[in-house]
Amino acid sequence: MNKVGIYPGTFDPITNGHIDVIKRSLKIVSKLIVAVSDDNTKDYLFSAEERVSIIKNSLYKDLKFTTQRLKIIPFNTLTTTLCSKYKATIIFRGLRAVSDFEYEFQLAGMNRQLNKKIETVFLMSDPDKQVISSRFVKEIAKLNGKIDEFVTKSTKKAIKDKYV
Repeated sequence: MNKVGIYPGTFDPITNGHIDVIKRSLKIVSKLIVAVSDDNTKDYLFSAEERVSIIKNSLYKDLKFTTQRLKIIPFNTLTTTLCSKYKATIIFRGLRAVSDFEYEFQLAGMNRQLNKKIETVFLMSDPDKQVISSRFVKEIAKLNGKIDEFVTKSTKKAIKDKYV
């Protein structure tokens, strides 16, 4: 089966929680596109180009994923437009806690209204990764805390370089 899925997000920066969703998504689809939002209305620590580079380093260098089944791209369109462009039929969304669900549920409903051929699949984070968020990782790093268990080696370096 040749199913394509898209995992959209800000990934500012990518965490082990995101990587858990990527690994589990690859069990469902034959190709996964990690789509990095380039929404200029948000205040990011890293630019879209930097986030794409960090994700590539984390997944391809640190974790040895292959480019055959995994593609990382920036985007600034509707997710459903991106799905049409890449012939993706599944949007993956990670859920950490019940508090994530309401927003994600509404987003999935809007995406369904925009394109009924696209399904949204919610993946619960592994219990040991549910507390990890990009916001907390940045805050811990900024205060010189240890982030090793939350991100890959190259992501840690990128974050530390940003705060030096």
